[in-house]
Amino acid sequence: MFASKNFRVSFTFIVIGLISFYFADLGVTTIDATTLSQDFFFSIFSLEFHDYSLLLEAFLTTITIAVLAIFFSIIFGAILSLFFGSLLVRISLAFTRAIHELFWALIFLQIFGLNTLTALLAIVIPYSATLAKVYAEILEEHDSFGDLLRGRDRVSYFIYTKIPDALPQLISYTRYRFECALRSTAILGFVGITTLGYYLSSSFMQGLYHEVWLILILFYILIATIKFWFNKYTFIPLVIASFFYLDDFSGFNLANLKRFFTEDIIPYPIKNDLGLESTLSWFDTIFTNEVLVGATNTLVLTQLSLLLTALLTLMLFPLVSSKFTNKPTRISAHIFLVILRSTPEYILAYIFLQLFGPSMLPAVLALMLHNGSIISHLIGHNTDVMKLGIDTTKKKGELYFYEVLPRVYGQFLAFLFYRWEIIMRESAILGVLGITTLGFYIDSAIEDFRLDKMFLLLLVTAFLNIFVDVISKKTREYLKADKEISPCRV
Repeated sequence: MFASKNFRVSFTFIVIGLISFYFADLGVTTIDATTLSQDFFFSIFSLEFHDYSLLLEAFLTTITIAVLAIFFSIIFGAILSLFFGSLLVRISLAFTRAIHELFWALIFLQIFGLNTLTALLAIVIPYSATLAKVYAEILEEHDSFGDLLRGRDRVSYFIYTKIPDALPQLISYTRYRFECALRSTAILGFVGITTLGYYLSSSFMQGLYHEVWLILILFYILIATIKFWFNKYTFIPLVIASFFYLDDFSGFNLANLKRFFTEDIIPYPIKNDLGLESTLSWFDTIFTNEVLVGATNTLVLTQLSLLLTALLTLMLFPLVSSKFTNKPTRISAHIFLVILRSTPEYILAYIFLQLFGPSMLPAVLALMLHNGSIISHLIGHNTDVMKLGIDTTKKKGELYFYEVLPRVYGQFLAFLFYRWEIIMRESAILGVLGITTLGFYIDSAIEDFRLDKMFLLLLVTAFLNIFVDVISKKTREYLKADKEISPCRV
């Protein structure tokens, strides 16, 4: 019965993915992609940067923004997790985390300008919502005392019973979320914040690929060494040092904030009292020319990327499993996967955009490689602890198809559908790079300072993400796949 459910769900999503492949624009539009690719990849052998003091400043800015962002997100996320049982809170947080941090940055740029406050708010708001959801799920798993201690003092119950019991998982997920915060902080450079992404973008646009590689390698080192410099002994000193380093928290202007909510995002016909007919015409024009096109392309990109992520995972996870490969191969594969999952999808897509030109191809490759590497690592780790019978076949092909894959397939689907909403969020934001997803039209609206249209498109993006999240959850419930994984694993 379970196998038949897996087959039906897999078949449905394969068909949807193939249909999406038919409608996707995957053309290569650069004049000579081969020469450009060679120039880019061979530049790794001549690393340098024009001003190392600027690079050091960007490096420190990336770290300190991420540290403060996760500090505030932990506080707000922990508080909100206490009230996650409220339907209103769950809906509000679902809407908040459905909007990508780069979209939040573009919004706050219009209100507070280009400064530290914009960067912090862009990460803290969605991350607080995400932490609240995951903290609540982890604490729910550790409800070992039932109703015995609840009722009179909810805060004491959480502090003295549930939190100590769940602390290892809470810390593990928070550390992972900090890694995500570093990636998010880096890509804020693409909207003007002087993090590593700022100089990565600048160097790429100038064709200085040796600088691009140096920045990327520094970023990989930063991610790979997190456990040494971000832990329980260094957390408080890092937070204090970050407050002193980031002394530019200016930009908060109550008048700008008030104008944004009372004027800027109010639909133009309503703000100017043009009547119902003009208002409906305004909505109809945006819906027909931008919402339908953007939402369709976002869904096509999402479903195609989901299918290719699944195929890549099924090919890659044996490379990091002791059941299939020797130690040197596993080490090399692990390094390769660490690089892919440490590189934000936005940066991967940006690199492929320079190599292959504007189409869905750069986005598909970026989403497939990043998410495929994450799920491959998790599945490969799970196969390592799998116990095989003494009569198990020694032939790798038979071992893969008849022993290992059937036993990890439920986990594989669970991980894949957990990443579905994330792929959707990234598909939308990659429109900023010129792909005609919803992000493309949002970015165009901001450039034209049509913030009312921007807000409408953001609402559509958020509801589309929530819709996919609901389907994902229902699918996992249908497969009973959520029991296969812990919420802190993805």
